[in-house]
Order: sequence, then structure tokens, then C-alpha cells
Amino acid sequence: MSDTPLDIVGTTPPPDPIDFSDVLPTETFRLGLQHFKRTEYGLAERYFRATVEKDPANFEAWIGLAASYDHVRRFDLADRAYAMAIRLSGESVQVLNNQGFSYMSRGDFKTARAKFNKALRLDPKSQTIINNLRILDANTPALIGRR
Repeated sequence: MSDTPLDIVGTTPPPDPIDFSDVLPTETFRLGLQHFKRTEYGLAERYFRATVEKDPANFEAWIGLAASYDHVRRFDLADRAYAMAIRLSGESVQVLNNQGFSYMSRGDFKTARAKFNKALRLDPKSQTIINNLRILDANTPALIGRR
């Protein structure tokens, strides 16, 4: 057991922010992906944010940042990151599918369905999008069949 007392009231100051100034954006992006795959979304957000701060044209980092924000339920920030990704590459299948997932997570099933359907029109054979629509249907019984 450690001699460090537990901070049960939140009086310990937060740790200093990590200095990424000497870290290449390729490395912060790699770490963002690694943490995302481990479902460590807060850490993934940190690394994806560091990546886009150094390389604002990195579409994949914007997508990773937006998805990380979705998982920590910071939808306002996710929307901004998706907007940046769209500015860089347009409304791609990946962006539309991720936005659909984001809106589904918020409970906005109508917008989620519209995003998934738009993505499906671009890639009609995408099993990911088809599965997301099935998940949406399972969670919105009154809307089943309204694709």
C-alpha cells in the first residue's frame, strides 16, 4: 500500500498537461489510434487533438478526434471535429456513418437515420452501415421500416 493519501474530495490539482511540442504528429496519431482501440477514449482524444493542432489537414485525425469526443459524450466538440473533416474531404462514407453513430448515441434517431441512409447511398454494400441501421431499428421500434 502506498503512503500517498487518497484524494476523495478532489482537492489534488490536476496533472500538468502533456507537452507534445517535440512529438511528431505521426507519433501522436499512432498513439491516438492505439488508445482508441483500447477504448481509452479520453487518452485517444488527447493524442488526436495534439495531432490536429500540429497537422490540421490530417483528415483521419479529425475523424479520430470526433469519434473520441462521441465516446466521452462531448457531442458539441464532436460536431466541430466532423465539420473540420468535412471541410477537408467532403461528406465521405466514413464521416456520414460516424455522424450517424454520433446522433444515434445522442438519441436523435431521425438525424442518425438520415446520415446512415446518405452514407448507404454512397456505399450500398457497406456492412458497417447496414449493421448500424439494424442497431438503430432495434433501438427505435416505432421507426422500423421508415428507411
